[in-house]
Amino acid sequence: MIVRIHGKLIEKKEGTLVIAVNGLYYEVLVPSSVQERLDQSRDAAGEISLIVYHYFQMEPSRGVPVMVGFLNEIERDFFLQFIKVSGIGPRAAVRALNKPIAEITRAIDSNDLNFLKTLPGIGIQRAKEIIAKLQGKLGKFGLIKDESLAPLRPLATTGWQEDALEVLIQLQYKRPEALEMIQKALERSKDIYTTEELLNEIYKQRVKK
Repeated sequence: MIVRIHGKLIEKKEGTLVIAVNGLYYEVLVPSSVQERLDQSRDAAGEISLIVYHYFQMEPSRGVPVMVGFLNEIERDFFLQFIKVSGIGPRAAVRALNKPIAEITRAIDSNDLNFLKTLPGIGIQRAKEIIAKLQGKLGKFGLIKDESLAPLRPLATTGWQEDALEVLIQLQYKRPEALEMIQKALERSKDIYTTEELLNEIYKQRVKK
């Protein structure tokens, strides 16, 4: 299974890239919200690096390998949540994610059907299904700052509070600010036992401000 790709960007079309890696040319699907920021991932040699979601699209007589590219793990994780919604497959999700992830998250949590139905391929019924499936479960994605959408280093695997701190630091919050956010969240709720619960509590408090 392919999890990351690094190479030279040869061709760019709407929703699709062609990347050359050691003489091989790979087609990678990318949401427009990712494609708009590709220059952030270029290294000194002008090559790009993408986190990949790799799957097989099953057809009547064959399985076609498909890669979807992201600048960082957090974008990929949001994508994996999004395709859990009934009727939204990977290709539909690539098409739909044309707005910043933080904006989509806030629309889901605030029950903003008017915003969600403007996403390509998402009508009113699908917007309702997105809210029903994901509302209240996407806290860390709502904490994304605009300037934090550059490639991120992999998340450290430690205790769940340390994991939450690492996520906040990756999202460009200063360490003292992140520690204060964690402390206040734990003081507000005594029933937090996982990273996801902690980040959701932090997000809910920031939305109330």
